[in-house]
Amino acid sequence: MTHWSENYELVVGLEVHAQLITASKAYSSDPNAYGDHPNTNVSVVTLGHPGTLPVANKKVIEHAIRIGLATNCTIAPWMHYARKNYFYPDLPKGYQITQDKTPICTGGVVHIPVMAGIGYKPIRITRIHMEEDAGKSIHDVDPFNTLVDLNRAGVPLVEIVSEPDIRSGQEAYDYLVEIRRLVRYLDICDGNMEEGSLRCDANISLRPKGVEAFGTRCEVKNMNSFRNVMRAIEFEAQRQSEILSAGGTIHMETRTFDAAKGATVGMRSKELAHDYRYFPEPDLQPITVTEATKAAIRKAMPPLPRELRAKYTGTFGLSEYDAGILTDDRDTALYYEAVITGTTNYKGAANWVMGDVRAWLNENGLTMNDFPVAAERLAELVQLIDGGKVSHTIASQKLFPLMLVTPTVSVVELATKNDLLQDNDEGLIDRIMKDAMTAYPDKVEAYRKGNKGLLGLFMGEVMKGTKGKADPKRANEVVRRLLDNDNA
Repeated sequence: MTHWSENYELVVGLEVHAQLITASKAYSSDPNAYGDHPNTNVSVVTLGHPGTLPVANKKVIEHAIRIGLATNCTIAPWMHYARKNYFYPDLPKGYQITQDKTPICTGGVVHIPVMAGIGYKPIRITRIHMEEDAGKSIHDVDPFNTLVDLNRAGVPLVEIVSEPDIRSGQEAYDYLVEIRRLVRYLDICDGNMEEGSLRCDANISLRPKGVEAFGTRCEVKNMNSFRNVMRAIEFEAQRQSEILSAGGTIHMETRTFDAAKGATVGMRSKELAHDYRYFPEPDLQPITVTEATKAAIRKAMPPLPRELRAKYTGTFGLSEYDAGILTDDRDTALYYEAVITGTTNYKGAANWVMGDVRAWLNENGLTMNDFPVAAERLAELVQLIDGGKVSHTIASQKLFPLMLVTPTVSVVELATKNDLLQDNDEGLIDRIMKDAMTAYPDKVEAYRKGNKGLLGLFMGEVMKGTKGKADPKRANEVVRRLLDNDNA
């Protein structure tokens, strides 16, 4: 079977719906909460009772501006809401409040890693707009009826629509990873696809290689994991290529992805899609976004992953790998940022955050928010090692565990109290080494005849004699000097 990539180029655009973290819903005071008993977070507004009026949630507008600024979008200075009319079995008023002609954000970009090496590829953002979610129709609980839970109806969303710049399932995966990372950094969405707070629709088409015009697209809706998005794109590309190669025609349609079978399945024809009859929402006033508002929101935003990666690799000299690990989630990045306010050993600090700290969190099934040691304490530990006061081995094996148990005590105090400070007395190291040379004269002779591997034996004797508190660097210098000196 011919793989699609031999004859065709894949063209993908993604529509990502992100549920926003707010106390109340988009246009009512009903709680915005996941996991509550069905149909408890509702009121006359959510239930679409006649005579009820929506009220715009200011926090939703701020969140939309945050993601717009983070993706370098143009923020519309003036916009209005729109009604999207459609039969929603789980949105009782029968229409969705969204945005049509005047989206709040347009023309942005998200950068994803280039598969072939170092660098990033820009994926353009067409628009980001605000809207409300529909409720949830449940088909697998009652054997005879579809059940409806309206807790989700009216929950605020932003829809992030990309240009058709994605050329592989892997690029789609990387794009979604970056979108999730961004919304989590901005603290506007938890990015949990399994709970439905981040959902993705993919518009997929093929065109013969070298042809500019786009092919007919099919939309695959509501996939619940990044991997399934990648699988659906690869399957759909292969399906479409087989139809085209056999002389067939691709029909515009909406499909769904069956994760168990790894295949997309047709749902409905796009040609028969209803006319949504958009018109300006009459019950909500238009919005004006001033430059002062944008400046205030921008000022309150955390540093973003792309900016941090550039700083860590460019200014701090860290590797792309290290920078990627440190910026993978916001809490880790902010913790590292706090650590390096207390030390300029950026690599040393990075090694601790990526090594001992991360290992302890993984072993205990915790996140960075649960880490008990303050960033300033970890910076003290790095400084103590850099100053030759403790060895890295002692710090990792003995001092770090003590810090976890007593995180409020200063690192110097802990090291002093537990007799962990390095002994830099070269006279003591000298005496211990000479005793070792007296005890192993044959080893000394073997070393001087070329068996340099015996250096480790004498280093071990020195570390044992100082109870591990000798500065390894200084101890190594003393040991080498005495072994290399025939008159010692």
